Amino acid sequence: MIEDFRGKTAVLTGAGSGFGLECARIAAARGMQLVLVDVQQDALDRARAEMEAAGAQVLARRVDVSDAVQMEALAAAVQDRFGAPHFVFNNAGVGAGGLVWENSVADWQWVLGVNLWGVVHGVRLFTPMMLAAAKADPAYRGHIVNTASMAGLLAPPNMGIYNVSKHAVVSLTETLYQDLRLVSDQVSASLLCPFFVPTGISQSHRNRPGDAAAAAPTHSQRIGQAMSDKAVGSGRVTAAEVAQKVFDAVAADSFYIFSHPQALASVQTRMEDVLQGRNPSDPFSHKPELGRDLKAALRAG
Repeated sequence: MIEDFRGKTAVLTGAGSGFGLECARIAAARGMQLVLVDVQQDALDRARAEMEAAGAQVLARRVDVSDAVQMEALAAAVQDRFGAPHFVFNNAGVGAGGLVWENSVADWQWVLGVNLWGVVHGVRLFTPMMLAAAKADPAYRGHIVNTASMAGLLAPPNMGIYNVSKHAVVSLTETLYQDLRLVSDQVSASLLCPFFVPTGISQSHRNRPGDAAAAAPTHSQRIGQAMSDKAVGSGRVTAAEVAQKVFDAVAADSFYIFSHPQALASVQTRMEDVLQGRNPSDPFSHKPELGRDLKAALRAG
């Protein structure tokens, strides 16, 4: 729980766009010192210029969050510049679709590298710094927010590689919350599970590394990309609104952060499938035409 953000330090990955950028804007407005992290240099430069113009002290670093060495260097730079951070937003993420058996090794390495290992590195590096600060100062308060997805609570078809990465982040963050409760009352964690929100994630293939970008997309991957573009682009909840929910949760020490609470009906159905031992329910029961269109498109390939 952080009630007063002024003068405190925020580390935000994926800070060049989407939730990361919007959280940086709120953090700057609240007087925080900012560590902006992104893999896309031009977006990072724009974010840095905007936050400095708003009066924030900024450390901006181009970092591939999947790279342990780069993340270790980032953590050292944060410690040297600002000391232990108070708010860590492990948010960088990429999207990928297609039938699960069609994903290449390079696809798996890229998506799990960013979506899962990026969070793993953020947790393993910054949590000890935060706990040490808490031990040294009874007034210190720290909070970690990890970005998963509603896909981490469901299993929508034709996007298995993404689902796997986000289910792992859900498990990691729920465990992190419980582990922190064992050792400290001063550091906590939250889990962000957005649904379809207009951000840059549907175009994350722009940052695919060379080996993952070399192969032409399969038929199912092209279909998945088109469906993602349409769903994300038509989202009515904005990234700025989700960022405000993140700060509200940090201030209140609320764990689950949902952009679309109405989507929890599907989570409830999935949980009932598990509890009753029944086969997984049709994920398109609320919009049968979507399921029919997807099935027809895949079978026409």
